[in-house]
Amino acid sequence: MLTLTIGSFALAINHLLLILALALATLVGWRVAKRGGENPESVLFSLFLMGLLAARIGFVIAYWRYFQQDPLQMLDLRDGGFLAWTGLVAVLVGAVIWGWRRTGLRRPLGWGIASGLAFWLLASLASNLYEKGTQLPDIVLRNANGESVQLDSYKGGPLVINLWATWCPPCRREMPVLQNAQHAHEGVTFLFVNQGESMQSVSTFLETQGLNLSNILFDSGGQLGQKVGSMALPTTLFYNADGRLLASHLGELSEASLARALESFDPPISPSARPGDPARNTQCVTAHC
Repeated sequence: MLTLTIGSFALAINHLLLILALALATLVGWRVAKRGGENPESVLFSLFLMGLLAARIGFVIAYWRYFQQDPLQMLDLRDGGFLAWTGLVAVLVGAVIWGWRRTGLRRPLGWGIASGLAFWLLASLASNLYEKGTQLPDIVLRNANGESVQLDSYKGGPLVINLWATWCPPCRREMPVLQNAQHAHEGVTFLFVNQGESMQSVSTFLETQGLNLSNILFDSGGQLGQKVGSMALPTTLFYNADGRLLASHLGELSEASLARALESFDPPISPSARPGDPARNTQCVTAHC
């Protein structure tokens, strides 16, 4: 399961684990403080925010080439661009400074941080191991001509699957980013699986937006989202040549976050090395093809 969905609300599992880790750290710190010491609740929350800020700054520095043309994109956290290790360093350094200045915080804060980090690391590791062990679903979708297409026939090279819909604002915003990536990375197959819309509505959308996308498939019943455990849009999945899931991304992709996700792959395979790849039959749903 990639997301936790309650009605119209969806939360990525990795975000949920962060929230649970903070809650556990706060609970443990409070319990330890009752036996002697200061309640570290406010400090833990401050450290949490500090960690998120440091993780974002670390990501921006690492992928600065994607931000330098439009620095304001640094403030757009919707792309999910964070570097975990820089956030962890900031949390630990901040905890040491707080503990050094306020002796009553040391024991409760230390136990709280240790329990929260232990939970987050172990739960994240278990989630990643489970997620990365899943295979490309064996389902049948439709192409622009209404023909049946077996999804697992796209095995054989790096594969990016984007679940999207025209009514979804973040889907619309990330489409130019995915289009540029599709043209720039010829060794990677980008597959756009529309969720529950007609071919005519998709064609009209692409025409009015001036988008030129190849490999558009239609999933009228949303079965792919159900199979991968994410009913939220957009969801982007990254599979290796054997059809094994390498990474996933819930929400809007920026150039920087997409570039980071593509690092999950081995060096891209040249299209000429994959003559049997069904992606060479590039079905387009726009008059610009």
